[in-house]
Amino acid sequence: MLDEIPKDYSAWTDAEKYLWHRAQSYLICERNGWGDPQNYARGKEIDASLILGHMVSKEYSGSDASDEHNDEVEYKSTTGKNCQGAYTGISNKQTWEGMEEYLINEKILKYKWHFYNRYRKGRMVESWKMSGEDVHRILLPKLKKSWETRFTRADSRTGANMSWKEIKKHGTKVYEKEEV
Repeated sequence: MLDEIPKDYSAWTDAEKYLWHRAQSYLICERNGWGDPQNYARGKEIDASLILGHMVSKEYSGSDASDEHNDEVEYKSTTGKNCQGAYTGISNKQTWEGMEEYLINEKILKYKWHFYNRYRKGRMVESWKMSGEDVHRILLPKLKKSWETRFTRADSRTGANMSWKEIKKHGTKVYEKEEV
């Protein structure tokens, strides 16, 4: 029943239409193995994958997608005025050496490309791509400072941000759509 648009659809309230479309998006994602589009930022990851021609990851943890060369990629999204990337809630390790190994093998350098996607009114309007090497080089000093001061914050997990200025300087714009 949910796969067909009802004949009386035009008489539905906006609330009924919204709930029907959310259920539809879930069914489409389930049919394609894309995961739950309502789970955290998964819907935006699915959007970005489809728009950029990537393969949606089947897993919630790890890579967000794979590109046309089957390289795992990481997505960061924002609804702000400019692209940026928040790397927050990173698990801490006992030593900085352990932390660096984790950042290399699991969090930053594991991904050949990091994409910074900006959304406006529910649509992706801009995407920039940056190499994992550049992301690692730029974020490493910020992450080290965050790790060193982890016990001075309520949330002791390590984190850092990739700024708009850094994205423009080191990234490449790969997608742009006129804002509505």
